[in-house]
Amino acid sequence: MTSPHRENALPDTAPPAASERPSQGSPGEPGVLSSRYRWVSIGLFLLVMLDAFVALGVTTIMPTVSQELDGAGLYPFAFAGPMAVSVVGMVSAGIWCDRGNPRSALVVSVAIFTAGLAVVALAPSMVAFVSGRLVHGLAGGAVTVALYVVVARVYPQRLHAKVFAAFATAWIIPSLLGPVAAGVLAETIGWRWVFFGVVTLVLLAMLIVVPAMRAVRGTANHSPLGRVEVVRIGLAVIVAAAALVIAVAAELRGLMQSVGPIVAAAIVLIALRPLMPAGTLRARRGLPSVVLLRALIAATFFAAEVYVPLLLITHYGASAALAGLALTAGALSWSAASWVQGRFPQIGHVLAARIGATGLSIGVGSLVVAALVSATPVVVVIGWAFAGAGIGLIYPRLGVLALGYSTEANQGFNSSALTIGEATASAIALAFIAVVFSAFGGTGTSTSFAAVFALAGALCALGWLCSPRIASRCEPATHL
Repeated sequence: MTSPHRENALPDTAPPAASERPSQGSPGEPGVLSSRYRWVSIGLFLLVMLDAFVALGVTTIMPTVSQELDGAGLYPFAFAGPMAVSVVGMVSAGIWCDRGNPRSALVVSVAIFTAGLAVVALAPSMVAFVSGRLVHGLAGGAVTVALYVVVARVYPQRLHAKVFAAFATAWIIPSLLGPVAAGVLAETIGWRWVFFGVVTLVLLAMLIVVPAMRAVRGTANHSPLGRVEVVRIGLAVIVAAAALVIAVAAELRGLMQSVGPIVAAAIVLIALRPLMPAGTLRARRGLPSVVLLRALIAATFFAAEVYVPLLLITHYGASAALAGLALTAGALSWSAASWVQGRFPQIGHVLAARIGATGLSIGVGSLVVAALVSATPVVVVIGWAFAGAGIGLIYPRLGVLALGYSTEANQGFNSSALTIGEATASAIALAFIAVVFSAFGGTGTSTSFAAVFALAGALCALGWLCSPRIASRCEPATHL
């Protein structure tokens, strides 16, 4: 059997040129909310919205949780750990979707995700809290891949950009209410109610999602797992384990803190290769560079975002609710930029990538300045809004490109590769940033925050250099 990463790379298959892509569709063609797609769209929208509530809520209340559960040492691991184990969920879901029905993969993954949230809500200690985070991190990775494949199976290609723009729009309500509400709950009746509330909403959402997914089709491949699939799952476990080692080593001292992450990172890069399109680590043109760029910008944004509320709470003395405003600004600008890129398809993919990476760099750079000169918290909020706008401009385009480079036979593999790269890069970035943060003095010094944001900025610069290569060899960059 052909090696999966070569079989699915599709190096010579490109999305249609801009001149060939319909921007709005013919007047009589059904849209995302037409009767044909309405309930599937609403169901997917609800799932993305609830995932946004979890992501923004956890980031907002994490300083409070770590203080109450006496788990400051596990603060970075609480973010890096779920991203690391999500790789296993992504690979498993990708195989499930390519060999079965993405509807089943989605429903089972959401059920496990909900169970993990319940463990988090009831956690008596930081270890239990992190354990619950690992469970819903594992399932969350599977949910992401299943969503991508459902989009590919249900909607025509002309609607993909609008669907991904709608996913970004699903962050608007969580952005407006999530961080502030999470902060208020943490300061009043307790942070646990953030997770109890989401569990209740997920259960209600599934009453809509499950019936809506009846039309999602599966594949005809019902043969047992082959050697290639088993190897891919094994490699995913190795990647997750090595990424967890990096996250744990960040909390150690001496030789293990410096050497451990480097050795584990090398293992990750070796094990990742068969799970990625051929040439991803070399920024090969087309799909490989799409995967790499997504990994770099995600690592930049998510690794920096973890320290934004921590900076405001510990360095500026802000409340959890006020710290949530910065996350709200970033999420709203992400949604707004996603809407803009969906409405103006004439903005080529390469140009969107360059502008997006520039906006993200401006945002992260402003955080460096704010940390060094102790500028007003307004600078932090505005800076993070720039970062959100930057990633919002390019993030949906990369999803569209990944599906454009795919066929029905490998949508699961390519979707999982896209999300695996993102999760692995983010987990590793969080772990190394934690080492840097600790080396510069932790929460007690402004230089530690400046060093963290500077390292995130370096990742963003690599993304800017990679952005022109998302165009395939057979299509001029001007068409993208």
